[in-house]
Amino acid sequence: MPEEHAELHAELRAVVRDLLAKTGPDAAPDWRTLARSGWLGLEAPEELDGAGASFAETAVVLHEFGRAAARGPYPAVAALALGALTLLEPSPGRDGLIEATVAGRTVPILALDGEAEHVPFRLLRTATGLALHGAARFVQEAPAADRLLLPALDPAGTPVLVDLPARTAGLTGSAIPVLDETRTFGEISAQGPTVPEDSVLRFADEAKAVRRLHDRAAVALACDSLGSAEAMLDATVAYAGTREQFGRRIGSFQAVKHLCADMLVKVEVARHLVGAAVRAEAGEGDPVAAAMAKSHACAAAVEVAGTAMQLHGGMGYTWESGIHVHLKRVTLDRELCGSPAAHRRRLADRYPALARGEAETYTSR
Repeated sequence: MPEEHAELHAELRAVVRDLLAKTGPDAAPDWRTLARSGWLGLEAPEELDGAGASFAETAVVLHEFGRAAARGPYPAVAALALGALTLLEPSPGRDGLIEATVAGRTVPILALDGEAEHVPFRLLRTATGLALHGAARFVQEAPAADRLLLPALDPAGTPVLVDLPARTAGLTGSAIPVLDETRTFGEISAQGPTVPEDSVLRFADEAKAVRRLHDRAAVALACDSLGSAEAMLDATVAYAGTREQFGRRIGSFQAVKHLCADMLVKVEVARHLVGAAVRAEAGEGDPVAAAMAKSHACAAAVEVAGTAMQLHGGMGYTWESGIHVHLKRVTLDRELCGSPAAHRRRLADRYPALARGEAETYTSR
């Protein structure tokens, strides 16, 4: 990473961390403050009032949101919805929506199914025009949406993005209760609402669009989990340095040292994998880097949070410790947008010879 970018990221990270600390754990950052800070439009083109930056800068904010277990729709809007809009061909509809998002006048939510990697909606040609059908579950921050961006296949089978107000007749949404109280999720169902032609937005690269949306969502979750894992490691090391048992600080016990070292190793590996995936996403994207980051970082974060709970002893189970907040958050991160096993299967699919049991043939090439 160029040195000037590292300094910029460090400064951005410090500002975000300070804002989230002032906001506190029980409230979401003020949306107007986020808009004035420019964080909603980090990746938006400069001619549309954005900063013209890349996903690397958005990832810094996502990482800090995970570290603070912060509330609010920022990750869903800045990482997913705006990211989807930047993959579209320029049009008056797309450009206007980007400008409104950057200014904080609207909260668009991408209705990406959090359970399965597929295009959840279909556009059908009827006598009265285009009609939308389908459903998406575990849509992040769906209850906060005033506009919905719905990935769909048009009548020709081409991936498109349908932009509709959240309160459109024929579109229904219902909240899905989850243990993680820092975020909200919902199910979006379309029972044939009429879609105006100018609400159908087309991707610049239709062949890669759907894959890019899912990979971007996976990397965003990996950033969130990495931030949370780092917070749990720091909290545990600090606790082990002050908590005493048998007249000694528990951090002096070898068993505790080993567990803290294991946590550090998991975090460091995750940091490198997430860094590689973020750099790839800031460019043309890399499905392999995204799968490696998602599979490791999200699984490691759950293990780190579990160890943090163990080393805090009874304190770890108290409401005040906050460890349960991170444990529930990273557990949900792990399962959204593909489990670690699903992403590892994607990685293994690169080696069809191994899948057929022809390991010796493959490795001899």
